[in-house]
Amino acid sequence: MNFCSNCGARTVERIPAGDTLLRAVCDQCNTIHYQNPNLIVGCIPEWDDRILLCKRAIEPRIGLWTVPAGFMENGETTAGGAERETLEEANARVDIIAPYALYNIPHINQVYLLFRARLLDLDFFAGSETLQVELFTENDVPWDDLAFATVRNTLRHYFADRRSGEFRFHMGTIAPMPAPPDSSHAVKPASSPER
Repeated sequence: MNFCSNCGARTVERIPAGDTLLRAVCDQCNTIHYQNPNLIVGCIPEWDDRILLCKRAIEPRIGLWTVPAGFMENGETTAGGAERETLEEANARVDIIAPYALYNIPHINQVYLLFRARLLDLDFFAGSETLQVELFTENDVPWDDLAFATVRNTLRHYFADRRSGEFRFHMGTIAPMPAPPDSSHAVKPASSPER
């Protein structure tokens, strides 16, 4: 942040008194600008033995599958945000059952909170951020075409819990993916199969 959103003066980065982290500080009006992680909320909409997934029509990961989820808005609850995102992305109405998974993604300043939810009817269709909406059994989930590690991890837990007959709350941290090796300098062993 270069300018104060309160008075328009230039900000400086420093650790304010009583704090431990660098913040954008306005010396003109003494406002400290805190930047905090974004909360993404969504759900796993269930219908019998199937779940509803959305094929993304927007970046990042356009054309890949995900559960309906998105940024929580001010003034709404986490469950309300998950219901709204499901309605926006899949035009699907759900009843939230329970919180199911929480993933910290500190390298991009995000926290994902995903709920289990029950589809109220089958009257769903793709919203403006979605190319396609479909119900999947565990065997039919497009595992290689899932958009995010949070979704892949959550669905693996979900189906394992469903098989065990006990749904537990899951929590984890997603680390950044390692950078791919520089292909211009990589040496491929002669015995490596083509991929």
